[in-house]
Amino acid sequence: MPTCQPNDVEETKEDSGHNESVFANDSEDTTVVQSETQVPQARQDDDGASTIAEQEEPRYGWVIVVCVFVINAQTWGLIQSYGVFLTFYLRSGRFAEPRPLTLAFMAGLAFATALLVCPIATLMVPKAGLRPTILFGVLLQSGGLIAASFSTELWHLILSQGLAFGLGIGFLANATVSVTPQWFVARRSFATAITTAGSGTGGLVYALATDTMIENIGLAWALRTLGIVSFVVNTAAALFIKDRNRSLKSDFAVFKLDYFKRLDFVLFLAWGAFSQLGFAVLILSLPDYVQSVGFSSHQASIAIALFNMSQAIGRPMIGLGSDRWGRLNVAGLSALIATATVFLLWTPAGRHYAGIIVFSLFGAFASSMWPTVAPVGAEVVGIRYLPSALSVFWTMLVPSTLFAEPIAISIKRPGRDGYIGVQVFTGCMFLLSFISLWSLRACKLTEESGEKGAAPSRQKQTHRSWVGNWTKIAKI
Repeated sequence: MPTCQPNDVEETKEDSGHNESVFANDSEDTTVVQSETQVPQARQDDDGASTIAEQEEPRYGWVIVVCVFVINAQTWGLIQSYGVFLTFYLRSGRFAEPRPLTLAFMAGLAFATALLVCPIATLMVPKAGLRPTILFGVLLQSGGLIAASFSTELWHLILSQGLAFGLGIGFLANATVSVTPQWFVARRSFATAITTAGSGTGGLVYALATDTMIENIGLAWALRTLGIVSFVVNTAAALFIKDRNRSLKSDFAVFKLDYFKRLDFVLFLAWGAFSQLGFAVLILSLPDYVQSVGFSSHQASIAIALFNMSQAIGRPMIGLGSDRWGRLNVAGLSALIATATVFLLWTPAGRHYAGIIVFSLFGAFASSMWPTVAPVGAEVVGIRYLPSALSVFWTMLVPSTLFAEPIAISIKRPGRDGYIGVQVFTGCMFLLSFISLWSLRACKLTEESGEKGAAPSRQKQTHRSWVGNWTKIAKI
């Protein structure tokens, strides 16, 4: 039976007495030595300590933020414009009698493959180095897009734009997702959220650009252009990115079964799985939904672009709020707001274009798992074990990612009201993600109060307190 318990190992002491530290790039033998090298640990509720931590966080961390932002724009940003391709394949007649369920699986395949490859990418980073892992992903991603431009059969597309493209994104994104938190403490959530805003920025640009390119230069050259651009930009970012795996002695164990004995980690996984089900349905279905209620493909691309713009602007704000008001607090409330927008905006007002636009502007809350997962994960297992924990986390998200859009296509019915079932399903997924995260919050509050180790005679009291922590106001 899983139990709520503290981090297995304390994070590296970083509060004081820092004489030396090494910021190492695993892909090189050289190291960059800094005078104040270890990022100090700061308590979130101690303003003085946070100020000191901000002053001592290395400036090169912001170079890392830019690099990871750019990579996210070329990876998750491209996937978030996938709905434009999916709508084109469904409605253009490009492939003879394409089955909607097959196309839905193809869209989910790229997303799911990117997550499924996480254990391999996690192992590859310490063995081959961060930069070679990234460059390997660049070749796969760009090669997949260019190969897709020559597809004449649906199975060609599944292998190229589904499998190869997804594998490339997996190596790129999984190699870099835990790099940014290594360089920050006091502003960890904010810095991480800026990098995840890259996916929203990329989605905004590519949603509009992809629709325009398909109309003007055709599908084949649209795919080739995207492949060439992503190759150039990702390669440039790879030249500047560095990690701190050696100095932090990061744990790269691929799949630790001990994690599943911890209630807080199981709740962490549940939050991610339900969040991803809701988010994947939205990002892949929204363009088709817009057209199903009577609007044009151009209007659909504008809606998904605004949805992505909301993420580009909103994710850093979510990260900033996480550092200010608590990482679990903001992640949980964001999931609750996402639930409300689905039931109170998308469902009743979605048949009107103005309603779709307003709903799209709340996209940051629907994607709130992405800017908060690394900081929340660090709260659960500690920064040293974050790469290992995220390896498990991404792997467990594969079913949610792979089956989200097929579920939506199966629930969808013909007509203007055909998406009612999909809307209810999406709202329920965000509600379950909120319940999971808020239960995790209660678990951590119970742990902090010392009731985790209550004697058997006090178990009822501990249970009542755990339930009471659901409504407790606290920064966590």
